[in-house]
Amino acid sequence: MTKPVGMLDETREMRFMRRALVQAQIAAAAGEIPVGAVIVDPVADRVIAEAGNASIAHQDPTAHAEIRVIRLAAVKLQVYRLTGLELYVTLEPCAMCAGAISHARIGRLVYGASDPKGGAVDHGPRFFRQATCHWRPEVTPGVKAEPAAILLRDFFQARRKKRQAVLNPVRTLGGVQAFDDVHTGTDKAKHDPEP
Repeated sequence: MTKPVGMLDETREMRFMRRALVQAQIAAAAGEIPVGAVIVDPVADRVIAEAGNASIAHQDPTAHAEIRVIRLAAVKLQVYRLTGLELYVTLEPCAMCAGAISHARIGRLVYGASDPKGGAVDHGPRFFRQATCHWRPEVTPGVKAEPAAILLRDFFQARRKKRQAVLNPVRTLGGVQAFDDVHTGTDKAKHDPEP
């Protein structure tokens, strides 16, 4: 079921994963977790739909890139089964998205970065290996994994840094660091005790 990266048609997989990475970058620019997805018709070798995460913008916890792109492709093709199509996504799908991929009858899943914490394809529940899973796509992991992982890492580092700045603002007043008390709006000066 899982095809090693070395057996890929490099040009084709890289081209479609680059499109998914663009969607991930668009999501990141909108403040969303940078995951992008593309659905491809392998016979026509063309993109049917593409989307990035939009849970915050849509106020919808199910608005993951995979769910959004499946919905867009189904509407565009006016079908509810996407049998034989390929889904390229920058991050290993979670359990919810793996379920949607199975229900949509996606023929092949190609993903970039692994997600040991939240992924459900090759980690966690390993959704497609369960006896209760009725449809199992061919799975190709690791395509453009490094740029996908870097995009995610940089996004979360910037978010943590921004959160720390909000929770613990520091400014210098005449060589003395002053910490704003976020809850009361008062300043508390940090002084070293005299020797």
